[in-house]
Amino acid sequence: MLRNILAGLAVAMVAIWSLSAPPPASAADTVKVGYIGSFDTDTGKSTIRGTEIAIEELNAAGGVLGGRMIELVKADTREDVAEGIRAYEYLNEVENVDFIISGSIDDVSLGWLERMAEYRTPTLDTWTSFIGIIDKVVEDYDKYKMYFMNVACDFALAMLYVDFGKDVLAKDMGWKTVVVMQEDTAFAGGVYELIEQVLAPEANIKILEHIVYDINTVDFAPIYNKAAASKPDFIYLISSVRSQVPASQYVKLEVPVPMTGINVAALGKEFWTDSGGLGGGISTLSPIPSLGFELDERSADFYARYQAKYGDARPIFPHFNGFNAYYGMLNAFAAAERAGGFAPLDKWVEEMENEDIVIEKDGEMWLRYAFWKPGEIEPRTNREYTHNIKFDIQPPYDQGAPSMVVIQWYSDGSTSVVYPPKYANGKFEVPDWLK
Repeated sequence: MLRNILAGLAVAMVAIWSLSAPPPASAADTVKVGYIGSFDTDTGKSTIRGTEIAIEELNAAGGVLGGRMIELVKADTREDVAEGIRAYEYLNEVENVDFIISGSIDDVSLGWLERMAEYRTPTLDTWTSFIGIIDKVVEDYDKYKMYFMNVACDFALAMLYVDFGKDVLAKDMGWKTVVVMQEDTAFAGGVYELIEQVLAPEANIKILEHIVYDINTVDFAPIYNKAAASKPDFIYLISSVRSQVPASQYVKLEVPVPMTGINVAALGKEFWTDSGGLGGGISTLSPIPSLGFELDERSADFYARYQAKYGDARPIFPHFNGFNAYYGMLNAFAAAERAGGFAPLDKWVEEMENEDIVIEKDGEMWLRYAFWKPGEIEPRTNREYTHNIKFDIQPPYDQGAPSMVVIQWYSDGSTSVVYPPKYANGKFEVPDWLK
């Protein structure tokens, strides 16, 4: 009998405690951000770390949307399209995220894009620059309006290359012919498309040959031999995946033709040690902020926090998408605060379109994190870039930051920005064996 009485009291006490005690924490008490991208690459880690620093900053300030903490969950794409689709499904169906930030490469983003349209999940890309995705937003706004690209699309990137070709390669160097070496990816195809369309008429540089290679290529000697046989004034490389291989082999083979272009491996400080100290003379276009780029006070503070948190763990300097992730998170949550959350979607999209972080240095615009709105026309290309970052592709760069800069590696392991003039702090050079 006593045992039964005590058991009954215990049940009653549990019931009373359940009514009076605060409920346990639940998913509703947090805002879930999902990261989608590779876990092991320098570019993927840059996006993750930029996101983590932004989350720490927002949580330390008291949280968001009425004091809720932000929780980060992650899904690895392994830079594979099928894995990327599964990762996007996982973030939505298992983690029930409120917002997704992507460090995906172009082909992977293109793979999960239709899933995004089905789930209607607000998504910000910090690495992908494929113009085809922006064109989808322009052409079917209601279907893809939840997508934002926080890096200039490859159409804008190629426009700066055309200017660099005209002002530096043709005018200063006297180069008139080129062989284009392009990896077989959506990104590279998009860049080449514009180069082909406008390079000759605007920069007066003739494309002698167009070589497309598989991203898994390990022996570039036959490719460089083929390129050199055309006797071009220079080679233009477009490489965003496994870019260390063509760069290192170019140096080790001492290819007898100057080379510039887009080489993602050369965007990180580790490129010098990865190439065995043989990177002198390599140059690459890079979205900003980049190596050699002069940082404004606000971005320098972000980098100082990055160094303090991650130390010597590579990448020791975040790729541009690390900065994009940090500022993009601030954009997304500022929009969510005004909209009352990430749902209803239409309200968040409207507020995100009105986001505008303008960063000055020495009294002039240096960086800008804003987005093209529906119906806005970029005057030089006469195109719409709905939900792409607000880039500026012609001097004096007072409407936004340039789509990218050209950075140069020197034989002492240092780097500088060599183009455009407003941001330049060094000079363009060819490798030592060609001088």
